[in-house]
Amino acid sequence: MQMNRRFLASLAIGLAAATSMALPFAAHAADEAPDAMIKRLSTETLGAIKADPSLRNGDIGKVMALVDSKIMPNVDFRRMTAAAVGPQWRQATPEQQQRLQVEFKTLLVRTYSGALSQVSDQDVNVKPMRASAEDKEVVVRTEVTGRGDPIQLDYRLEKTPGDGAGWKIYNLNVLGVWLVETYRSQFATEINSKGIDGLIAALASRNNANQAARKG
Repeated sequence: MQMNRRFLASLAIGLAAATSMALPFAAHAADEAPDAMIKRLSTETLGAIKADPSLRNGDIGKVMALVDSKIMPNVDFRRMTAAAVGPQWRQATPEQQQRLQVEFKTLLVRTYSGALSQVSDQDVNVKPMRASAEDKEVVVRTEVTGRGDPIQLDYRLEKTPGDGAGWKIYNLNVLGVWLVETYRSQFATEINSKGIDGLIAALASRNNANQAARKG
């Protein structure tokens, strides 16, 4: 039961970071409040997933396409990966940093894609947010409701300047555990043992194993 709840909460990571299949995120990015953004994206994407059986069945190609086109533009994934890797990120070459981002994204997608089949009558309730208009970083707290007990899911977002101005997610709290910190402890063990290349190899091996398990 705990694993099912964790998978369901994991699903909301994608729900709250993704746009709907029809409405472009850019139309809202610059002036939309972060809590309103989370609520809109969650509601729109839940509807889209409920309407697409192949997404609910965990079609990896479809999930990857959703992530690349809808989720990634709304996440500061470089910051998320750098925080998960920790201090060694600054010593990594640009090529290593790119490999880490690719393998980390693949790991997250394959780990959480199975949660899509759990979508039925879920909804996302956004709690009142304490923040001022000048804040550049905020926490949006939500609950995923549906079957069973409500599931805590919180988001850390930063306001980005420039052409892509708007709020971007860079960390998530699932059932009281921040995702980046969880992976940082795992990655630190691998880096201390085998360095950055060792971490990249370990992530690639894990992704290959996950792919083989799904095919099996």
